[in-house]
Amino acid sequence: MEKRELTCIGCPMGCQITVELDNGEVLSVTGNTCAIGDKYARNEVTHPERTVTSTVVVDGGKAHRVSVKTAGNIPKDKIFECMNAINAVRVNAPVRIGDVVLSDVAGTGVNVVATKNVD
Repeated sequence: MEKRELTCIGCPMGCQITVELDNGEVLSVTGNTCAIGDKYARNEVTHPERTVTSTVVVDGGKAHRVSVKTAGNIPKDKIFECMNAINAVRVNAPVRIGDVVLSDVAGTGVNVVATKNVD
């Protein structure tokens, strides 16, 4: 049996969670004070995912860059591939919140969207 200690990032509480696993299967989750912690811990030890935030170059805009994020979580092991793809993107102004600046980043099926307006 394996034990993993985690600090939950599901909410501001930052609970110290212990997950017990057997052959990759979660047997128990303890230390969480809410259901978000249970869900986070189970996902983190079996299939960790993250939302990625960054910026993209804007041509012809009042700002030189626009903030962006993945529209959903991506597998943690795809973060560097995702960032390489984001770093290669340039968009033309105007950019609006929610505009897709990169589709299916790193083959994840998740889009990268603008989180700010740039005229």
